[in-house]
Amino acid sequence: MTNILRRDLLAAAFALVATGGAAAQNRGLTLASTTSTEQSGLFGHILPIFTRETGIAVRVVALGTGQALDVGRRGDADVVLVHDRPAEERFVREGFGVARRHVMYNDFVVIGPASDPARIAGLTNTAEALRRIAAARAPFISRGDRSGTHAAELRLWQQAGTDPVTGRGQWYREVGQGMGPALNTAAAQNAYVLADRGTWLAFRNRQDLRVLVEGDARLFNQYGVMLVNPQRHAHVKAAEGQRFIDWILSPAGQAAIASYRVGGEQLFFPNATRPEPVS
Repeated sequence: MTNILRRDLLAAAFALVATGGAAAQNRGLTLASTTSTEQSGLFGHILPIFTRETGIAVRVVALGTGQALDVGRRGDADVVLVHDRPAEERFVREGFGVARRHVMYNDFVVIGPASDPARIAGLTNTAEALRRIAAARAPFISRGDRSGTHAAELRLWQQAGTDPVTGRGQWYREVGQGMGPALNTAAAQNAYVLADRGTWLAFRNRQDLRVLVEGDARLFNQYGVMLVNPQRHAHVKAAEGQRFIDWILSPAGQAAIASYRVGGEQLFFPNATRPEPVS
């Protein structure tokens, strides 16, 4: 074989590898989602299954729900999976997203120190629990980050007829961070905090914290998924994004969600084919 022929064959081989690498890279998609789905370990469990089945890699941008929706509005993600239904429906109504669908649910819980200075342990009325926390001026950690959890917390304070802003910087402390850091702060300060159960179950630095309030229908926590509208942002990978949505709503994707457990306890409950429970 001549040197010229060998050189040409090597050049062709390198070009083929480069083209294949570019094609593989183009098979990826960006998913904007919440810190709860990331920090709970759910995505670490289900996304490798999706990639094995489809060959599509998923890059996760984990933020609070409000910020994740903003990423979608800018066209910097292909799919959004979050948990603030009013905000999700507004996202679709404004033309940024396509066809919001239920994916799964879990619930919120009120976490607090075992000493429980506000005496809320065992309550199933979250509004009453928050009123007692405010009356006792007991430390409460708010995510304060426009996340789905933060939005749910503010709705719960409103239902309690209490404005926590009056205690801002005193007993009511906003950290402006995700669920994991908020739980760490609550553990360090022996404070109350609203958390999604999934992140709580995966959380290791519990120290003196306990689940004190649970079981209230108002603590129901629904997750929804939407394709970012390719008519608004032409570069959105609509085919790959829709493939992910179809998969996560399919029996295979729903089974992958249901199979994720921490300490034998299921963290998320698939409900793509079931209506949202009425609270």
